[in-house]
Amino acid sequence: MRRNIICLRCNQAMNHIRTEKLQFGQTGWILGDLPNLLAGAMEVDIYSCPGCRKLEFFLADNIEEGLPQKQCPKCGKRHDFDYPKCPFCQFDYYG
Repeated sequence: MRRNIICLRCNQAMNHIRTEKLQFGQTGWILGDLPNLLAGAMEVDIYSCPGCRKLEFFLADNIEEGLPQKQCPKCGKRHDFDYPKCPFCQFDYYG
């Protein structure tokens, strides 16, 4: 659902650009992009102001409240993305 957002700087109606996933994690020289894939992503709605060109990010309407979730590749259970190990089966994401 798109929101009616008014720019706080210039008081104009902001335009919805699109919904995008912001990737968590970081690329490393040993594991490459694997930490990015395991960390998950957060969906956000991106709005821009036609007057001052400011961007605003809001959590997308189709996500759950709380931290983003990821699914353990070993046991298949979902849990908060920021655990280095699965809290259910102790699968080590970085080991």
